[in-house]
Amino acid sequence: MQPENAHQARVLTSLRRDGPQAAVELAAQLSLSRSKIGQELARLEEMGFVERAGKAESRGGRRSGLVQLSGRLRFVGVDIGATSLDVGVIDGRLDIVAQTSEVIDIEAGPEPILGRAVEMIGKLRAGGHLPRLDGIGVGVPGPVSFRDGYTVSPPIMPGWDRFPVREHVMQQFDCPVLVDNDVNLMAVGEMYSGLAQSVADFLFVKIGTGIGCGIITGHRVLRGSNGSAGDIGHIALHDTGPVCRCGRTGCLEACFSGAALSRDATALARGGESPGLRDLLVGRQVLTAEDVGVAMRAGDPQALGLVRDGGRRLGRVLSGLVNFCNPAMIVVGGGVSKLGHVLLAEVRSELYRRSTPLATSSLPIVLSELGDNAGILGAAAMISDHVLGVSPES
Repeated sequence: MQPENAHQARVLTSLRRDGPQAAVELAAQLSLSRSKIGQELARLEEMGFVERAGKAESRGGRRSGLVQLSGRLRFVGVDIGATSLDVGVIDGRLDIVAQTSEVIDIEAGPEPILGRAVEMIGKLRAGGHLPRLDGIGVGVPGPVSFRDGYTVSPPIMPGWDRFPVREHVMQQFDCPVLVDNDVNLMAVGEMYSGLAQSVADFLFVKIGTGIGCGIITGHRVLRGSNGSAGDIGHIALHDTGPVCRCGRTGCLEACFSGAALSRDATALARGGESPGLRDLLVGRQVLTAEDVGVAMRAGDPQALGLVRDGGRRLGRVLSGLVNFCNPAMIVVGGGVSKLGHVLLAEVRSELYRRSTPLATSSLPIVLSELGDNAGILGAAAMISDHVLGVSPES
């Protein structure tokens, strides 16, 4: 069920943005008569989108009744990563009601992974967190045809090419479903709940197993003509260099990402060039980006060098994006961003050095504060906007 007309969608947008309001305030804001706003609110209440919220403060006369988004609205955000699966229940105000996560291997294929997501949603429902289910948003770590609801030639997702993710999930649940690239949805999460709430144009850079960029312009996701906008991990830094999972050489992702750090740190440890990394490798096959952070904070110079080199490479790519699209902010997230301010300092230094002064004169580059919640928040926000008819820029 969705709003029946533009008036109802505008009411829901206002309630999402500004919280509980009196009918007379909504009427004035939306240029509707009192009788018309009363009709629309009555219908929205009947459909379960709004509810009464007590009385407004007295201004000397009779106190007006308040309305707000229904506290029973429930949306599910599913964030599928290369190695993790996160599922969250979000209410109409985009607050997290409950969440759960588990470790996965994206190479297991679509049916096993989506099957686990369905089971996790079922457990959240059994726990009483889903009195109703109004919609599901799904994020996946690869290029997505947003219109069709499936991934297209995803480099790290064997078996997922053109798999009908949206239809597969809709068959399990009688509700609307939307699918998008995971980085786009993390950017949406930042737009609604993170540090980027105050800006209309920003970049969200995810550094995880791979690297991607969500582009928000005018409070909307820029997906490009076929859904591949923001795939900065495959911008070439060199004509030669490490072979990327996409099959080409010299890509940013092949030179600096969680997978690249794992590869380079393991090589340094096995070669005996880094005592700190060598000690962490004892009894294990490979190191992780997290291990690089541990060694770096313990004073290992080789680990510090990996982080600094990676930060400069990322900063070089981002400088080109800044010169091109002039964002108001850059937010950095994903698992590798936990390397923290040492990484961020190198990104800033390289970016400011290579970008035009006007583009960087008031450009903050910050670490996300949403952590692992950005994806589920963004996925739920995407589907709730669709169901409620909410316009983010309104």
